[in-house]
Amino acid sequence: MQSRLPTLSDVARCAGVSYATVDRVVNDRGGVAEKSVIRVRKAIDELGYVRNVAAANLSQNKTYRFAAIIPTGTNQFFQQLRAILEAERIRLLADRIDLRIEGIAAFDGEALCERLDILSQTGIDGVALVGTDDDIVAQKIAELRSAGIAVLTLVSDAPNAPRDAYIGIDNRVAGQTAGRLIGLCHGGACGRVLPIVGALSAPDHAERLEGMRETVTSLYPDLDIAPVIIGRDEHEIVENKLRPIFKNSHDITAVYSVGGGNAGLLRVLRSLPDGQNRPIVVLHDIVPQAREALEDGVIDAIIDQRPEVEIANALSCLRSIADRRIPDVTDPILPTVYFKENLPPHGRDSFVRPGHAVNRTASGHASKSRILKEIDQ
Repeated sequence: MQSRLPTLSDVARCAGVSYATVDRVVNDRGGVAEKSVIRVRKAIDELGYVRNVAAANLSQNKTYRFAAIIPTGTNQFFQQLRAILEAERIRLLADRIDLRIEGIAAFDGEALCERLDILSQTGIDGVALVGTDDDIVAQKIAELRSAGIAVLTLVSDAPNAPRDAYIGIDNRVAGQTAGRLIGLCHGGACGRVLPIVGALSAPDHAERLEGMRETVTSLYPDLDIAPVIIGRDEHEIVENKLRPIFKNSHDITAVYSVGGGNAGLLRVLRSLPDGQNRPIVVLHDIVPQAREALEDGVIDAIIDQRPEVEIANALSCLRSIADRRIPDVTDPILPTVYFKENLPPHGRDSFVRPGHAVNRTASGHASKSRILKEIDQ
């Protein structure tokens, strides 16, 4: 018969200290002499004591306080993220999780730091944010972590920032995938690829662009890469920059848009004169306008980063860190490539609930069958 699990009382007896002292050490409340802390931790190791997080939270009447900072604007992907988070915010109240959803302008490191300053004074346990390549953001993340606040980067990582984890796809691999798709579509013919990014200061955009360049340059030497269009994820900026290019030159054979602002691109593509060949087009993220364009044959492929999985994993990871457990999600999410023929049904409820983080295979990659099973539940 299996023996019972050790309790706090067992740890107290083994360490030769009071129950209250053990409770303070286990729940990280402080105010305990270092020699007593050492004795308690030694007793924990000897007995194999495992902290009952659920019981501890219940006894302390603990509520988790998390925040997600999502860029505002016309980018439909970020609107989609906010919608998923809002649905979860309401559901999580029953689990004693208070989720705040904050908005800031895209690609604005100073605004992000100001919002983080405000949040750090509200007693939050953790925050998920879209990373940027700004030194001030990396410094602010370090300050939050020093204050005991968990920080995750979501969708886009923050280079050199000491975040707890990154939740998202491998953006360089996504760019390489786009490059291969574009190269295969050319079938060995010459061509010119036009990249569109929101901002090169966004690590996900820069990494996708670099991945595409690597693949095209190494595998498809007959393809040229045109100067990058920077559209700030604003459809009007993208449209105004593209119209003169397509009007004055017909040498663009492919377009790779790594971020938002695609409504402007799609308007330009739909207005091309009869007889002018449409370029091969690869976009990111299944959002309504991109899906419609794929169904209509205006674009050729969508690389999707599975936002429902990103949110589920981020919330699960924040909770693990708040409970002082090792986060169980560390590997990049595998993106999905969609063509017109394999688009998922409209309106499918694909949200993976927090606490059901995507399982990984032994190689560190997500198990496709497991992902599909969780999504369909």
